[in-house]
Amino acid sequence: MNTILQDLADNGIKHAIKAGAQYCDIRAEHQEKKSIHIENNEIEDVKTSMDSGLGIRLIKDGTWSFCSLTDPKSFDEIKEKINQAIKNSSHHTKNKNKVDQYPNPTKSLKIDFPVLKKPSIGELITIGLECSKIILDTPRIIKSIINPWYTVNSKYFVDSEGSKIEQNFTDVVTDMIALAHESGITQSINVTEGGRGGLEQITNEDKIQKKAKDISQKASELISAKSAREERTTVVMNPDFVSLLTHEILGHPSEADRVLGKEMAWAGGSWWKGKIGEKIGSENLNVFDDPTIKESLGWYYFDDEGTESKKTTLVENGILKNHMQNRETAQIFNTMPTGNMRATNYRFMPLIRMACTCIGNGDRNVNEIIKEVKKGYLISDMKIPSIDMKRYNWSISCQYAQKIENGEITDLLRDVIVMGTAPEFFESIDAFGNDFTVRPITNCGKGDPMQSMVMGNGGPTIRGVATVKSVNLNETRIRSNKTKCH
Repeated sequence: MNTILQDLADNGIKHAIKAGAQYCDIRAEHQEKKSIHIENNEIEDVKTSMDSGLGIRLIKDGTWSFCSLTDPKSFDEIKEKINQAIKNSSHHTKNKNKVDQYPNPTKSLKIDFPVLKKPSIGELITIGLECSKIILDTPRIIKSIINPWYTVNSKYFVDSEGSKIEQNFTDVVTDMIALAHESGITQSINVTEGGRGGLEQITNEDKIQKKAKDISQKASELISAKSAREERTTVVMNPDFVSLLTHEILGHPSEADRVLGKEMAWAGGSWWKGKIGEKIGSENLNVFDDPTIKESLGWYYFDDEGTESKKTTLVENGILKNHMQNRETAQIFNTMPTGNMRATNYRFMPLIRMACTCIGNGDRNVNEIIKEVKKGYLISDMKIPSIDMKRYNWSISCQYAQKIENGEITDLLRDVIVMGTAPEFFESIDAFGNDFTVRPITNCGKGDPMQSMVMGNGGPTIRGVATVKSVNLNETRIRSNKTKCH
């Protein structure tokens, strides 16, 4: 972190309090991003970008005000912005409730996240071209798209209560798409791999190369796959699909600002509003959010209002226990903040965001879970979600599915979506596998203006009851191959 940027943040706090703010925090942030776009073994683009600035929140007369500066050159710029933010705070509804924050202990520390193998453009290009070749060497494949990227991030948080927290971390990610075509039929499979750390996040045990082979083979096989007729039946969902289900139907409704109706953009309601202490799923359903899971994209030690991260139980044995809270909502719900306040970068006001929301691990062998199914479907890998405003009714497409007949996996199926209602489906879950997995999510959208965020989501294989059907993609406008989470 640039010490000049840190000094500007420190002095900004002093000026804000002197100018009449009751509270102020400032986030000084610097990010360097490098990315490569490869199509069919050709390097289409190599990009490098750098961004730094300050995000300033303050409370004046019980009202929030926010401003930001990109690459500030002088303290006079900061004073002017703070003065304007304080002036703006006077334009509020007179009867509006005053901001009341849960007390935060003061912290002063610097944290450097481990990077075992430092990433570089050269190594990412080599890996990307290798993966592209693996995909294109597969029959029926007509296109490969590889997008490796990494960011080097430094975040410094300082507030008027005395906290000074610096966190430095690197994220390494690769997105891949394999596109197959034959006899007028086109199918694709995509995958995202990576995490918080160095190049080891994609190279350990040849992870990314194996994934390139897996997605190309599956995309090719889908050309000859069958369709699923619509029926309500038993579904066994693999951890990748469960990750998106958890994200959309359990994670977002657990964000306290959405529960309170304060953040309604992008299907911003909550189907379990007012249900803390009530049963919302089967007795073995456990859900948590955990920013302390190392190497996930949601791993951090302190959030963007200086609250220390911790594992938060959201659902325990089917009972709704808590929501993700910031310092303000914690006072409303008479509980403690959970360390989930985050912003895309310094340009934005922090919102309550998932870090790594997951369904808890089970104790069942996955093969045994499948063997017990007389008739049903194995649902594999996330694709595109569609949900209502309260995230009560949902449908999520998978990348592929397979029939289960008398405990055996049989026909491969394509263009499959899974549909249900939240309480009914979660009540139907009767088996949880012992194969808990965390998956990287790189484009979760929330807020107005939209903030895109990286995070983790996860869970084990689960078995429940839902409606399954195939859609005719020749009659449906095909959306982006890459999963978008909102």
